[in-house]
Amino acid sequence: MEANIHGIFPTPIYISKLDREITTEELLFIDKSKLDCYNNQGNQTSNDNYILNNKELKNIKEEIDSKIQDYFDKVISPANIITPYITQSWLNYTETNQYHHKHSHPNSLVSGVFYINCNEEHDKIKFFNDKYSTIKPEIKDWNIWNSETWWFSVKTGDVILFPSSLTHMVETKQGDNTRISLAFNVFIKGTVGNNKNLTELIL
Repeated sequence: MEANIHGIFPTPIYISKLDREITTEELLFIDKSKLDCYNNQGNQTSNDNYILNNKELKNIKEEIDSKIQDYFDKVISPANIITPYITQSWLNYTETNQYHHKHSHPNSLVSGVFYINCNEEHDKIKFFNDKYSTIKPEIKDWNIWNSETWWFSVKTGDVILFPSSLTHMVETKQGDNTRISLAFNVFIKGTVGNNKNLTELIL
């Protein structure tokens, strides 16, 4: 039967890549940071939760900033002049048989992950559609319309951006590498809304 199915109001998952290799100096700093961590729910997280403010990661921060600006230009396309900026940033270290609990990121508009060390065969990020379903039939064939979860394989150097309200997790890690990721939250400065429409908000 001929039919068109249109997707409206999709959830943006922005996937890009660092335009260069991570330097030896950057990797040494990241490895050293593993010595100053706390036990999160399933893995370890750096105590420094403004990790991108360190001079050793200055160039990585600049490149992530450019990806964030690209996300805002292409996805949000604001009419007003607004400036996205990283609020907090931290390192996650996930060993074999560890995981990262299911969560979202309050007090943030956009969140992201930069993958420093991962195994494309085993390492993934999993997202959830947590909307309430009034009717929930059994599914024969899963697709983008009826799925409650969706995952993406990740590679070293990948940068992924998504709405902070989107629930996500890392399932129990397979493979023998230490999965290292740098996560961050983004908010904005500037004026949103419209003065005449009484929706103006100056941030």
